[in-house]
Amino acid sequence: MEAATRSLTAKLKKTPLCAAHRRLGAKMVEFAGWEMPVQYRGVIHEHLAVRSRAGLFDVSHMGEVEIRGSEALDLCQWLTANDVSRIKQGQAQYNLLLNEEGGIVDDIVVYRLGEDRFLLCVNAANTEKDFQWIREKAAGKASVEDRSLHYVQLALQGPVAEKILQPLTVVPLQQVEPFHFALGNVAGNSCLVARTGYTGEDGFELYCDPADGERLWSRLLEAGADAGLEPSGLGARDTLRLERALPLYGHELNDGTTPLEAGLEWVVKFSKGVFLGRESLLRQKERGIKRKLVGLEMTEPGIPRSHYPILKQGVAIGEVTSGTKSPTLGRAIAMGYVQTGEAAVGNTVAVEIRGRQAAARIVPLPFYRRGRTTNSV
Repeated sequence: MEAATRSLTAKLKKTPLCAAHRRLGAKMVEFAGWEMPVQYRGVIHEHLAVRSRAGLFDVSHMGEVEIRGSEALDLCQWLTANDVSRIKQGQAQYNLLLNEEGGIVDDIVVYRLGEDRFLLCVNAANTEKDFQWIREKAAGKASVEDRSLHYVQLALQGPVAEKILQPLTVVPLQQVEPFHFALGNVAGNSCLVARTGYTGEDGFELYCDPADGERLWSRLLEAGADAGLEPSGLGARDTLRLERALPLYGHELNDGTTPLEAGLEWVVKFSKGVFLGRESLLRQKERGIKRKLVGLEMTEPGIPRSHYPILKQGVAIGEVTSGTKSPTLGRAIAMGYVQTGEAAVGNTVAVEIRGRQAAARIVPLPFYRRGRTTNSV
């Protein structure tokens, strides 16, 4: 058994910081084909550190695809739901890659590096799929390159993130607005410094050369020690994003789910003109969606988990996509899809948990906003 475990681990991809995580005593797990730290001192400890102080995440498993050339913007516009022409050099944008039926190929962040140069940050599990999809649709009209091995990506998140980072860089961080970025040195390492993240807190994502990754990781931890910075794993990253109702691909989003169903219609800019899936989405909008992503809060004991049935008077009306006991709120929460007619806020439902029906109610999303919490029973 031990030999088999070693063999499995050997097949997993590793970020350049893998050895550093092990030295810190991280619990390592498989995630999307990568060996990644799920926790160091504990998920709840790390979660609360991000909410109150700061956490540092290695997210180098994320993929990066670069699109360049005179037709790069046109390609981005065709493949995505949002209007990429609205962002200027130095800006970033949350976006969705769509298929012909309006389904979500992936949710991404687009960075405009230049007039005709875009960097797409894609989900780790989808990197190869996205790259092939984009390259196929480009049909040689723009340069499409998988640049994932050229970056280490670190996420410094939390209320004191700027205070920790500013002494390490000449980049004026106060001038870097949300979903903007700057290029500059951080602790002597050349970085793209973006005010983006996946936790619901203020913070930065730093892209640097893999050879500099471990050094930058160590310098950030040293700089944040007195401020209570904690190395943080995928476990806390998941509970943090769920409190903020940020979707996770493979849970809330997939190729058969549309932005209208997922509560992401705000991303879809029909006014920009033609794009892949536009007509399918317009037809769905006209007909009305049959299911809708909602927030759930348990009113009886029980932790809702992915794929647990959502019931109304004993009849299945949907399914949980993500669930946990919220460390910030102290109660069990979930997201899931239900029939549109049952999606009203305040509707009382139940979640089937190991054969038992536990009462819940539908609540507004997100569960948590920076500076305040919502949905108290």
